[in-house]
Amino acid sequence: MKSATKKLSTEIAETLSGKIEAVTAGSKKIKKSIEKAAAKLAKKVAKFEKETLKKKAKEAKNAEKKVKDKKEGKKTKEQKKEKVAALVAAASSKVPVAAPAKPTVGKEASAPKPAAKAAAPKVTPAKPATAPKTEAPAPAAEKA
Repeated sequence: MKSATKKLSTEIAETLSGKIEAVTAGSKKIKKSIEKAAAKLAKKVAKFEKETLKKKAKEAKNAEKKVKDKKEGKKTKEQKKEKVAALVAAASSKVPVAAPAKPTVGKEASAPKPAAKAAAPKVTPAKPATAPKTEAPAPAAEKA
């Protein structure tokens, strides 16, 4: 009986050790596949983080551009108003002086008399209009 028990125990020990080695080898394969999957996952996570950082940077730049555009838009509106006021003032001051003098020089001697008469009524309403317009650009110049 002792020899039969020894044989059984050695067989059991051998099968157990074989199964343990197989499980160990299997666990090593599983461990390697888990490590590979973890490495791939880590790469994907790193790539995703980089992309999100880039997106956030782009969004921040776009937001800054929008803020700048809004500020520049306000400035350009104010600048346009100032330019228009300056052009109106310049045009109103030039029109009464230039209109009677230049057209009469190029025409015949009889033509200046009716042109001067027609220009005279236009000059009188233009002068009161020019006085307020010249005052309007002055405050705009003080703001700048």
